Amino acid sequence: MIRIMLKSKIHNAKVTEKNVNYQGSITLAKDLIKEADLFPFEQVHIYNISNGERFITYVIQDEKRPGVVCLNGAAAHKVSIGDKIIIASYSQMSDEEADFHRPKILILDKDNKIKETKF
Repeated sequence: MIRIMLKSKIHNAKVTEKNVNYQGSITLAKDLIKEADLFPFEQVHIYNISNGERFITYVIQDEKRPGVVCLNGAAAHKVSIGDKIIIASYSQMSDEEADFHRPKILILDKDNKIKETKF
């Protein structure tokens, strides 16, 4: 059997920007992408802690701005600047792989810096 399991999660990210006039996605700081084991253009699920919205988009990497969490395009309508969100990615795996799998979880502080990492 193939199961869909949580691969990685960025918890308590604060939305720093929104840009309706963009074709879509979530722009994330390069260090957050690397530490969360994400790839540019990888699908992610967004769960808005502040208002309950849930949606799917993909990752765009920001090379220069640390701590940036920017929702673009239609997704920008589902957040406000300052909202707390969860960014989750999932992976398909066999039962055998799932037995040993532990997701990588980053917990961020108020400035979107990594406060804690869990496996």
